[in-house]
Amino acid sequence: MKTTLLYGKTGLTIEVPDHAVIVEPKHLPGLADEKKAVREALQNPIGTPPLREMVAKTDKVAIVISDITRPTPNHKLVPWLIEELSHVPLDHFVIINGTGTHRDQTREEFVQMLGEWVVDNIRIINNQCHDKNTLVNVGRSRFGCDVYLNKEYVEADFRIVTGFIEPHFFAGFSGGPKGIMPGIAGIETIMTFHNARMIGDPLATWGNMVNNPVQDMTREVNRMCKPHFMLNVTLNREKEITQVFAGELFAAHDAGCAFAKEHAMIRCDHRFDVVITSNSGYPLDQNLYQAVKGMSAAHKIVKQGGTIICAAECSDGLPNHGNYAKILQMRKTPHEILELINDPSFQMFDQWQVQKQAVIQVWADVYVYSSLTDEEVTRAMFKPTSSIERTLGELRKKYGEEMTVAVLPLGPLTIPYVEE
Repeated sequence: MKTTLLYGKTGLTIEVPDHAVIVEPKHLPGLADEKKAVREALQNPIGTPPLREMVAKTDKVAIVISDITRPTPNHKLVPWLIEELSHVPLDHFVIINGTGTHRDQTREEFVQMLGEWVVDNIRIINNQCHDKNTLVNVGRSRFGCDVYLNKEYVEADFRIVTGFIEPHFFAGFSGGPKGIMPGIAGIETIMTFHNARMIGDPLATWGNMVNNPVQDMTREVNRMCKPHFMLNVTLNREKEITQVFAGELFAAHDAGCAFAKEHAMIRCDHRFDVVITSNSGYPLDQNLYQAVKGMSAAHKIVKQGGTIICAAECSDGLPNHGNYAKILQMRKTPHEILELINDPSFQMFDQWQVQKQAVIQVWADVYVYSSLTDEEVTRAMFKPTSSIERTLGELRKKYGEEMTVAVLPLGPLTIPYVEE
């Protein structure tokens, strides 16, 4: 039978065995009137007065957005926020792009993310995690580091964070407080947030918010300099808004996480020999670094010694910024990579993604279908494939005619699990 994976901007249709199990949530339609739904959420928020009543016309307002690797519909949310706050002069707003450790966005990318009117009329800055002149210390974390956040955010009279909520492979769920930590944090704080002990904790996993050290730290940091208001959404496979969550940071985020958990987490009866996954298409599948999320979703239901096939376009390469590719070249096998990262003396940003990748590769073989060269894929310790159908045929020789296959067409927008 044929099925279509989210891949790049156009999708990828593949042929899979008729007995393959397609794992995806029941389709949620987009809201009939997204703008009306957002306006109603801003006017009737969870745990706060209406947004307009909270902001004085003299306030300096900071709006934190997620960067270009996330599909948050900020080209809709940000103009609607500014419209709701029409009593505030445009020069009182600043939009802070929550890059974390990712690269800056260009003007053209900001136009793509926010629309030309916003770029032409509102000041926009990229967070600079390595530049202490743009950061300010707001306290010390119980997890063992000083906490640095973007200075313009901290000094704003009113702080708003936007984002979208989906299961996250070590924070439990994305959105909410993650927009601030690590989105607009300093590198010292991010390194602790992503250290080997935090990422390796068994409770730091998809869908878990209880005693999850990663989620605990992001919430702790947010309490040190809390957003006054949160606007988050959930999305379907077409990137349409399915629900809106606005108001007090933790109450609104908890409501969004409960909604996402109900609709995105799917129980499977058993593990599979082969799991085919996407990385949710553009913008999340822009690079191999991000594609680890799709592999991590597949890891939840693949047998030990099984095979994951991940389709991620990787239009932005490995990428060519950061230390992801560099760390992968420091050792020859995933086992050796894990030993390196678990050494307390080792510390290098991007190690968290490599750590998650290595854990998956120790468990199962991983093939990658992408626009990368075979050499690039191999250097990252993966197996390249130019035909998922041909690779399935080869794997049948390994696992036999009764080979079990699952497909995650939406990638990490769906989180499967097996109760073991």
